[in-house]
Amino acid sequence: MKVNELTAWLENQYPGRMAEDWDNVGLLVGDDSAEVSHVFLALDLTEQTLEEALEAGADMVITHHPMIFHGMKKINNHDFTGRKVLTLIRRGIQYYAMHTNYDILGMAELSADYLKLKDRQVLTVTEETGSGQEGLGRVGVLPRRMTLRECGEFVKDAFALPDVRIYGDPDMPVEKAAVCTGSGKSLLGDVFAKGAQVYITGDVDYHTGIDAVAQGLAIIDAGHYGTEYIFMDAMKKTLSARYPELKISCAKIRAPYTVLCQE
Repeated sequence: MKVNELTAWLENQYPGRMAEDWDNVGLLVGDDSAEVSHVFLALDLTEQTLEEALEAGADMVITHHPMIFHGMKKINNHDFTGRKVLTLIRRGIQYYAMHTNYDILGMAELSADYLKLKDRQVLTVTEETGSGQEGLGRVGVLPRRMTLRECGEFVKDAFALPDVRIYGDPDMPVEKAAVCTGSGKSLLGDVFAKGAQVYITGDVDYHTGIDAVAQGLAIIDAGHYGTEYIFMDAMKKTLSARYPELKISCAKIRAPYTVLCQE
């Protein structure tokens, strides 16, 4: 099949117009008239994941985070982004990104599914449609009332993570939760407005964490990668169901950091 057939379907399912203004989504490198038979999925197009895609024999890469966020005045081998662009072109690999449009139309419900949230509503509304609201994150009721410590363990198990960080009294009871994958501190105003007792997200800095606790909100920082690597498996299932003739493979699940614990 042609790349433009696949990207047209993706655009219909996850329109680029739904992405945030600052974002950069769609076909970022490549020729949409080329043939595609093997799609490689990754959260980020690092040099390591690009090497995996080459070894797999993929002719198209789809990531969640865009490799190119801003305009590039030079494309050469002197920086890591330029080297990746050159490799993609030389090897005839087409590259597509679906970021905040997928956050809104895919990741928000997906993360709520992982947490088994009930009575869900959109956390931050970005668009009103004829069929309802669309937006970033979800807020709902946890499967049961639990302590913050238990909720941390629940989140860790739900996302199959080696660790999470908790801000708040570990023994405080929580029942209403908000979730936003990736870096979600910009949504804190809506978390407070929706009355959540615990907020599950990533990239929470020290002052944001302690300030939230001072206002009565517990936070579970499950990490940017930890909350979003689920993109790969979800898109593999979606694409395999729509295009069974396509070969789909995924980057290895590998957290970008290592936790050293005191013995």
